[in-house]
Amino acid sequence: MFHVLKGFALVGGEWVLYLLIALSFWCVAVIADRFLYFRKRLKHSRELNEKVGELLALGDLPQAQSLAEKNECPEGQVLLTGLAHLSLGSEALEQMMESKRIQEKLALEKNLLVLGTLGNNAPFIGLFGTVLGIIKAFNDLALQGTSGPTVVMNGIAEALVATAVGLLIAIPAVAAYNYFQGQIKKSMSNADRLARLVLSHSRRKK
Repeated sequence: MFHVLKGFALVGGEWVLYLLIALSFWCVAVIADRFLYFRKRLKHSRELNEKVGELLALGDLPQAQSLAEKNECPEGQVLLTGLAHLSLGSEALEQMMESKRIQEKLALEKNLLVLGTLGNNAPFIGLFGTVLGIIKAFNDLALQGTSGPTVVMNGIAEALVATAVGLLIAIPAVAAYNYFQGQIKKSMSNADRLARLVLSHSRRKK
């Protein structure tokens, strides 16, 4: 068993570097996809959140519904669900809007787990490649004997590239993940606010 593990270690960390490069492309693809999706879905959310409260206070439901229909943001979808089910009781109406809010949140969170996972684990993958590279460098030094420290220094320098690439992936992944989570939290808070306004309007009608 030891010889099997040693043979695996002596392959070196070059394959880990290729793995990290593949993961970096995956990371960039997810960030680009989520950025474009968020920009499309949240583009006009500020306008909706600023105007709907006033429209509901005035009882202008058709205008509020029209404004929500023009907006694809999660707040608008929750609002549309609430306005479409105003005839239900307060408890049922609240459950309908909560169900829609959860659905919208899941859509916003799609693939964010990839960024969170890469942000947490890419440095460890890079460190793994570095350890394998160092093992191989010292083994090469042992086999070549009198070649001096130059052999191991070159090997270690190459091995450290894997750690650097791992960090290069992790930093933007974590930054993007935190940014998107912040946008989701803001959007869901606005959705909750609009849901409460709809519930308030529903109770006033009774």
